[in-house]
Amino acid sequence: MSEPTIESILQEKRSFPPSLEFSQKAHVKSLEDYQQLYDQAQANPQKFWADLAQQELHWFQKWDQVMDWQPPFAKWFVGGKINISYNCLDRHLTTWRRNKAALIWEGEPGDSRTLTYAQLHREVSQMANVFKQLGVQKGDRVGIYMPMIPEAAIAMLACARIGAAHTVVFGGFSSEALKDRLVDAAAKLVVTADGGWRKDAIVPLKEQVDKSLANNGAPTVENVLVVERTKQGIQMEPGRDHWWHDLQAGASADCPAEPMDAEDLLFILYTSGTTGKPKGVVHTTGGYNLYTHMTLKWAFDIQDTDVYWCTADVGWITGHSYIVYGPLSNGATTLMYEGAPRASNPGCFWDVVEKYGVNIFYTAPTAIRAFIKMGEEHPNARNLSSLRLLGTVGEPINPEAWMWYHRVIGGERCPIVDTWWQTETGGFMITPLPGATPTKPGSATRPFPGIIADVVDLEGNPVADNQGGYLVVKHPWPGMLRTVYGNPERFRRTYWEHIPPKDGQYLYFAGDGARKDEDGYFWVMGRVDDVINVAGHRLGTMEVESALVSHPAVAEAAVVGKPDEVKGEEVCAFVTLEGSYSASEELKQDLKQHVVKEIGAIARPGEIRFTEAMPKTRSGKIMRRLLRNLASGQEVAGDTSTLEDRSVLDKLRGGS
Repeated sequence: MSEPTIESILQEKRSFPPSLEFSQKAHVKSLEDYQQLYDQAQANPQKFWADLAQQELHWFQKWDQVMDWQPPFAKWFVGGKINISYNCLDRHLTTWRRNKAALIWEGEPGDSRTLTYAQLHREVSQMANVFKQLGVQKGDRVGIYMPMIPEAAIAMLACARIGAAHTVVFGGFSSEALKDRLVDAAAKLVVTADGGWRKDAIVPLKEQVDKSLANNGAPTVENVLVVERTKQGIQMEPGRDHWWHDLQAGASADCPAEPMDAEDLLFILYTSGTTGKPKGVVHTTGGYNLYTHMTLKWAFDIQDTDVYWCTADVGWITGHSYIVYGPLSNGATTLMYEGAPRASNPGCFWDVVEKYGVNIFYTAPTAIRAFIKMGEEHPNARNLSSLRLLGTVGEPINPEAWMWYHRVIGGERCPIVDTWWQTETGGFMITPLPGATPTKPGSATRPFPGIIADVVDLEGNPVADNQGGYLVVKHPWPGMLRTVYGNPERFRRTYWEHIPPKDGQYLYFAGDGARKDEDGYFWVMGRVDDVINVAGHRLGTMEVESALVSHPAVAEAAVVGKPDEVKGEEVCAFVTLEGSYSASEELKQDLKQHVVKEIGAIARPGEIRFTEAMPKTRSGKIMRRLLRNLASGQEVAGDTSTLEDRSVLDKLRGGS
């Protein structure tokens, strides 16, 4: 593993303070308020989190101990009894929120549905009873392989209600990847649909489930529960397969929430793109409930009148924490959309914002760059005035994309909450609080109160301001992963042994390179394996990508290292052009010179390849591993089950 140090840094000096109007109405109203919360948490983290747990959540029984830290294993709210389904549903039924919209759903073909808190509670309780009828008990695992429909959230909440752990497998995964996860979790039940809509086509989900279970592929699975969504013909195996609507029709809506120990398993989520044995990230109940609740409340300043939309899929941690659990625990209105921007409807996201008067919009930098490529005419043709806050997640956002998002989507009035976090962290770790934190394009700003983060070298020593290093967290937090499912040694090795404990203090290693500026703002450079070593100079790929995207011809760029006999590596850039520009040798040279101007000669791309599209996962992340294979002339290797469009790879092999 090479150490990320930056010789040249794109100097981003722009700063955007919150408006007085936004700050006055916000939960956290000023930088002084943030600092006070941060200082309180640092001085006495256990009291800080315990006070919030008592104020914000319903407990059947209070804990005996706030935190039990046996490095690297943590327990929070030991002895406390809680149920996250109760906190997301039941406690709102005794308030005016009973008849408030809990979940708004828009299907890709244009169908829609709204469930109030009372209606959602009823359906979750019915399905919890159905799960019991199918033999699911407290402590069992349930696989969920679903499109973006309300039943996905209902199934998750039904599991939590009876104390069964769910493992949601993204609907874009192959049958083989699904089987691996069902086997590792020893799932007893699979919940799926006949199919889902994706870019005007049907994704045959039940067919994939059948393949994964064929020849006793996942021997612990006893039943399959199927939602009728796309109505194409599917095979139903008698005795094993059941229609959701048939069993729901006969189910009682009376199912009290099971009091769960705070450290009982809530879910396993397998990290995407896994090769070999899947890595199941374990989250438990009490700490995760508190952490998703507080991070959404403060970082997205969630208000009772908001319509909140996170565009992620429930198959990812973003969907778990910030479509389902965080919003519903706060009594918010959360929106789910089955569709995606596509050739037949490039403005569909803006149609949804306009139709439902969305106030908070949370999406990925990759999606933002795709919007830029599609053109401003699509958002400009819709009324986006309901938006009051924008968010970004998934990878570092380059400053020019940030500025476009701010100007075109936010109308220069909406704070942008750029969040850094991971499947493993459960919730936001570094993020602005929009009423308090001045934002800088490309920076996730400062740690959330209660998070002690730093940038260090390989020995664990803090590096100087604006020096590249490793992003670490120095103290446990309630939302942290507890282990890797069935493999505590892998947990220890992956997250806690890269950087040795310093003075007895264990450092959580995030796997990301970062720098911290003179204002204490964090700039995440991306994964440490996204660092290119050019003649002994280490360059963050994000840095070169930002330089390329700042050129008016470039809509999107992905940069990887290509082996070079002389330099060790050289920069290879894959570039997608804005609609009015054409690929040419002259433009290649212009782009190379632009990078030199922005960063320096050391960062000059040795090769630029123009492409109409990037190889991306279905959640929108560029698969740079595949680009590294292509750049070095190797065969594409490893797991490609998350690749959205395989034809992109074939076109890229030809180069340009």
